[in-house]
Amino acid sequence: MKIFTVGSKSFVTSFQLAGVPGLISDTPQKALSEITRLTDDPDVGLILVSDDITESINDELTSLRAQKSTLVFALPAAGSEKTEVDYRVMLKKILGV
Repeated sequence: MKIFTVGSKSFVTSFQLAGVPGLISDTPQKALSEITRLTDDPDVGLILVSDDITESINDELTSLRAQKSTLVFALPAAGSEKTEVDYRVMLKKILGV
């Protein structure tokens, strides 16, 4: 199974440094389009999305989660209210490693 990230340049780049590919999306609608396309790929098992993008498309993501088997998680974006985010630790928790 593949893992992808979708979000701002800094969010995606943070995961790319850890070896996780990603797609940079400037708008929530572009992100939703990319997420929808990724959930259609049977090889993609997990999509990590920056929470600053998911705020306005939460309803659409909930509907998509109900229809698809791909897991879609929103994670804090850089500059989020959470002062320090360790994406590697968070990814390990999600994957159960």
